[in-house]
Amino acid sequence: MNHTPRKPQKLKARRPRGLEDRSAAEIAATRRMVETISAQFELFGFEPVETPAIEYTDALGKFLPDQDRPNEGVFSFKDDDEQWLSLRYDLTAPLARYVAEHFDALAKPYRSYRYGWVFRNEKPGPGRFRQFMQFDADTVGSSSPAADAEMCMLAADTMEALGIPRGSYVVKINNRKVLDGVLESIGLAGAENAGRRLTVLRAIDKLDRLGPDGVRQLLGEGRKDESGDFTKGAGLDAAACARVLAATAAPTGTNETMLTQLMLTAMPGAGQEGISELFRIAELTKSAGYTEDRIRIDPSVVRGLEYYTGPVYEVELLLDTKDDKGRPVRFGSVGGGGRYDGLVSRFRGEAVPATGFSIGVSRLQAALTLIGTLDSAPAPGPVVVTVFDRERLADYQRMVAVLRNAGIRAELYLGNPKNFGNQLKYADKRHAPCVVIQGGDEKARGEVLIKDLRLGAALAAMEKDRDDYLRMQTQAQVSVPEAELVAAVRAVLARAPR
Repeated sequence: MNHTPRKPQKLKARRPRGLEDRSAAEIAATRRMVETISAQFELFGFEPVETPAIEYTDALGKFLPDQDRPNEGVFSFKDDDEQWLSLRYDLTAPLARYVAEHFDALAKPYRSYRYGWVFRNEKPGPGRFRQFMQFDADTVGSSSPAADAEMCMLAADTMEALGIPRGSYVVKINNRKVLDGVLESIGLAGAENAGRRLTVLRAIDKLDRLGPDGVRQLLGEGRKDESGDFTKGAGLDAAACARVLAATAAPTGTNETMLTQLMLTAMPGAGQEGISELFRIAELTKSAGYTEDRIRIDPSVVRGLEYYTGPVYEVELLLDTKDDKGRPVRFGSVGGGGRYDGLVSRFRGEAVPATGFSIGVSRLQAALTLIGTLDSAPAPGPVVVTVFDRERLADYQRMVAVLRNAGIRAELYLGNPKNFGNQLKYADKRHAPCVVIQGGDEKARGEVLIKDLRLGAALAAMEKDRDDYLRMQTQAQVSVPEAELVAAVRAVLARAPR
């Protein structure tokens, strides 16, 4: 009996949901964004710091429950010493650990910024990813409202540095102490209600996406989304839901009007203290020249993380645009933050005030690309030195070295040189500005041929009897002495868009 061996089954190439591959053009665009944001943050006096992507789970604030795994929301695993480790879900909790560990060596208030990837073990969906980039600035060691006001001013200036015009964004401010007073009044005070408070906060944080009716469902028994998945609510009764929604209604009128209304309705104690802090922040930003179309009091801002203890802020893009299929898109929040006076204190056993602001780089990059303020076109590729004669690889490699030594990106074609047309197609796909060619004839004359691929593409689309066609034709392909290789390539690069 013949036994035909089975062909090995090919592994299917597939990307996990909620994660993205990124092209060279996208990476270049991110780099430009990061450079712009870094310059702005350093202008405000912040210095860079990095923390690892993995932390001890308890340091992130995700404490182990009775089960064998940490709370949902983070990616976690056990170390060989039975310690739980987790991928960071934001950049703030790792900073708190860093400051506590290096507390005595740091100048305080400690002003720092950092950026990097964060990870959420949550159900992915449109605009919701399991991995995304954030860019944070924080001031640790100051309880002054001036530190919070400065975060709002930094957020506004950074939006404009990235090309978002004034009037197309707004920094919205509220104070968690105001909402804490409301939650206390409806019976959600104390550690035993921490879970329900967090459910309330996360529900209100979805106001811009779900509207009051959707949030009312999440505050009550729960809500079923479009896919049929059910999210359990906070279990508030109708009166409590109405009170929470009234306290977080969208703003009407000026900052002064909003603050006056809040002062009349805020609960005594923490609520009134929160209003006083908002008054001071509004006063400071106004004195620095930031008008209410840039920084505005907004009671609907709460932020979804429980560690915020005072002022909270959010940056919203007001632009309406359309996606590549012509559907309307409203980007909403692209950044936020607030005061978190308890995070560092967990490690120190003493009060350590802190405040910070975070930009969602991935989300903001998508917005800037769609509205056209961030160039997403592929960056020019390297100059490609072609291989006309495989016996002369050393000659071609020397040309590559000459270009690189002159600071010009260059590479040698490393594929099969048999079909020269394939080399030119390769250079096109690499977005090379030009190719360098030296066949036997050019070698005998001591010359190289420089072919401008950008001009060549433009010529192919032009009418041949036009004067500018003839002019461009003389530039599209030139022979020069080999000693002038660098100068000829630089001339091509000077014509190419950057």
